Amino acid sequence: MSVATKLQSPVCETRSILGPGGNRARVSEDSKRKGEDLNKPQRTTMMTRKLVPEVPQSVVRNNGSVDSSCSSDSSSSGSSAKTVSSKKTVRRKGFRPVKIVPDGVEAAAPSPRVLGPPKRCDWITPNSDPIYTSFHDEEWGVPVHEDEKLFELLVFSQALAELTWPAILNKRDIFRKLFDKFDPSSVAQFNEKKLLSLKVNGSLVLAEPKLRAIVENAKQMLKVQQEFGSFSNYCWAFVNHKPIRNGFRYARQVPVKSPKADLISKDMMQRGFRCVGPTVIYSFMQVAGIVNDHLLACFRYGECNLNVKKDLKPKTEEPERLIEALEKKTNLSI
Repeated sequence: MSVATKLQSPVCETRSILGPGGNRARVSEDSKRKGEDLNKPQRTTMMTRKLVPEVPQSVVRNNGSVDSSCSSDSSSSGSSAKTVSSKKTVRRKGFRPVKIVPDGVEAAAPSPRVLGPPKRCDWITPNSDPIYTSFHDEEWGVPVHEDEKLFELLVFSQALAELTWPAILNKRDIFRKLFDKFDPSSVAQFNEKKLLSLKVNGSLVLAEPKLRAIVENAKQMLKVQQEFGSFSNYCWAFVNHKPIRNGFRYARQVPVKSPKADLISKDMMQRGFRCVGPTVIYSFMQVAGIVNDHLLACFRYGECNLNVKKDLKPKTEEPERLIEALEKKTNLSI
């Protein structure tokens, strides 16, 4: 067949309308009927879709049924609503599911939450002496500002060269009785006879050189009180009246001395204090709360930080006086 024959063919296809301004093609009645027959299932499908209304989101949330007025076919709408509600469960924000208990039936009480023991520093174990554990939980690392208490903790730090913390704490009442509740003015007046009478079960509570050092330190503490107003002001001036928070994670990270302890030790020895090496001073700083060496995982780390006095403001005069005194002593030694 030639091209001309194709062009002269009486059968022509109608073109679809490409826009609202296009010419509409006239379709014969047969073609219209065929189109209607082809479009009947589509129209039926479209009508069926229109008959089934979309379930509003609010109805799904409230678990309600669709109003029969929304559709001529109430049964089909009800089934569609059930299908939607079964497929999608919407929970209200801010509300928790509540268990409904029938009348006359007692609700079971919630089981109490079992809490384990608090996390402590690694050197406190279940086998530790209870008095040592209590000391860790209540005193160790708490900032101290009373002179008598600081003197007691300094003596205990010196005694660590001979005794352990549990042994010292078990003899704490004996120490307080022998040293007149660690009153520096009273201990400074101990004579030779009084010194040699500081015994427990027939033996001295500490070595004789250590006892003599304690008496000498009490005398030097009285001089510090006259110069700085209190021994507390003198000690806390080295850290600007703010505890040092190290925040170690492991016990192996905790040092036995520090540069700050070296500085305090040198100044105290220049003032006449005895048996106050850097290791003794750092133990004193730990127990007096001048440095917080509780491990980060220990529950006492945060509590000791809260125990810092809020109204305690840094005083600039005392550090300046301390620096001047240190400079004078340094110049004299040179």
